[in-house]
Amino acid sequence: MHAGSLVAASQWALIWHKFSRHRLAMVALVVVVLIYLVAAFAEFLAPYDPGKFDPRYTFAPPQQIHLFLTDEDGTRFAPHVLGYKSQVDPKSFRRLFQPDPEKVIPIAFFVEGQPYKFWGIWEANRHFLGPLDKADPFFLIGGDRLGRDLLSRTIHGTRISMSIGLVGVTFSLIIGLILGGISGYRGGLVDRVIQRVIEFIRSVPTIPLWLGLAAAMPKDWPPLQVYFAILIILSLIGWTEIARVVRGRFLSLRREDFVIAARLDGVSEFRLIMRHMMPSLYSHIIAAITLAIPNMILAETALSFLGLGLQPPIVSWGVLLQDAQNLRAITQAPWQFVPGVCVVVAVLALNFLGDGVRDAADPYAK
Repeated sequence: MHAGSLVAASQWALIWHKFSRHRLAMVALVVVVLIYLVAAFAEFLAPYDPGKFDPRYTFAPPQQIHLFLTDEDGTRFAPHVLGYKSQVDPKSFRRLFQPDPEKVIPIAFFVEGQPYKFWGIWEANRHFLGPLDKADPFFLIGGDRLGRDLLSRTIHGTRISMSIGLVGVTFSLIIGLILGGISGYRGGLVDRVIQRVIEFIRSVPTIPLWLGLAAAMPKDWPPLQVYFAILIILSLIGWTEIARVVRGRFLSLRREDFVIAARLDGVSEFRLIMRHMMPSLYSHIIAAITLAIPNMILAETALSFLGLGLQPPIVSWGVLLQDAQNLRAITQAPWQFVPGVCVVVAVLALNFLGDGVRDAADPYAK
């Protein structure tokens, strides 16, 4: 964008111009988009159903993809993985796996596999990557304690963990906008009461608060009901930061000339807030959302890891990390920590994205 065109550019065009020059934020944007695409197309990308198990492959190690196959016909391009040779250790009774060069498992893109309902609507059986024979073992990042494919479970966990962050922040945003807007616009006693409520919530230690709220949920609730209960719990805790951002902006805007002019012109309070004050907050709200989503993801992961949040058969990154709590997972199956790596990547990407949006939305930044 040329300097001359910036003079007449809109607010969003200026924000995008500044944001696009932030290289780290642009990389983070690509990573976040890819993560949400994985969440959206989880059924298609996952080789198996997340609940499919096979006791023969308990803690099966990751399989390496080989692009070329050498046999009596020579070397040719033939993507494949090697099957397993397994035996039980007579001392520890632990199943040991070794690659079996004689068991070649061809793999390909867009293969037929287990049937599924895409988004719970359309029936399909095509998977992005998998073995040509769906009966063959295929564990790119290994198996878990029940012989389930960890890659498929991690992909499906992406949908739950990332949607909790997005939907939870949406609920927090609604509460924060309403209470923060009322606090900043009205001021006086209303402002003091709302601020004391915010200070009280922020002063309560997070873990005991989670413990109390999670313990109040009945144990016989179905998984979907528990999912929405966790969303409500996280939203009731996470709205305070957004409310403070909105309150600060409203306190500064209500003394601006255009707000005073609109009030003198007889504009109703609802129209004044929605048509005159709120548009100037959009960029700051977006920055606050991108910085709040990582906190939601970490909160869900911590709750589920402690056994207080989502529980099987729901699959989230926090639920998957429960299997990495024992010594065997650390010493013999380190691939159980892959969901933790996903949490780190997602949180870092969202934080870098939020920093870039915040810097781009700051009118006083150079």
